[in-house]
Amino acid sequence: MDWLSLNFLLPLVNIIIIDLVLAGDNALVIGMAARNLPKQHQKKAIIWGSVGAVVLRVAATLFVVALLAIPGLQLIGGLLLIWISLKLLIEKKHSEEVKAASNIWAAIRTIMIADAVMGIDNVLAIAGAASHNAWLVIIGLAISIPVVVWGSTLVIKLIDKFPFIIYIGAGVLAYTAAKMITEEPLLHFLFEGNPVMKWTLITIVIAAVLVIGRILKLRGDKPMPASR
Repeated sequence: MDWLSLNFLLPLVNIIIIDLVLAGDNALVIGMAARNLPKQHQKKAIIWGSVGAVVLRVAATLFVVALLAIPGLQLIGGLLLIWISLKLLIEKKHSEEVKAASNIWAAIRTIMIADAVMGIDNVLAIAGAASHNAWLVIIGLAISIPVVVWGSTLVIKLIDKFPFIIYIGAGVLAYTAAKMITEEPLLHFLFEGNPVMKWTLITIVIAAVLVIGRILKLRGDKPMPASR
């Protein structure tokens, strides 16, 4: 495998962007889970909880990568990712209140469970971006999850300050979704040997997600008229 080739580096960058954009709330949850611990234990709980979260996320993503090899599931996964990319633009994510743990092992368990529950969309997106390459899954998650964890709420603050980051993330998700659809074995007769049709579909999907998402976002942000 050529680790410095564009075929490896581009999907790796996509995986890191996807995880950073989708996992902003996970960082907040991790901080909340450990907030009641003594200061000397907080860092240890966050580190070991994050290690456990990485292991669980890698295992879940590799499982989904294997599932996507089944004919038809890559098409379904691509369509789901289009919905996830639209939802990313439309909805403002909020973390539910997470009960702070009273001891280090409870905090580690809470961090791992919360990350697993909140990371379902990440798993599907990263599995699609990895294109059946297990190393991309492992390296991408190993890089991005610690960044999210140690960055804590910095990721969320950056997205609030620079809203275009969300659009970059949604565009990467839409690209991943369209790529999954064009690589679906059941649709090989449409796209194999036809790069024009492939890239036309990818361009249309990215543009549609960004435009429709922007329109729906603006509509959702409009203040409700005052009742008389």
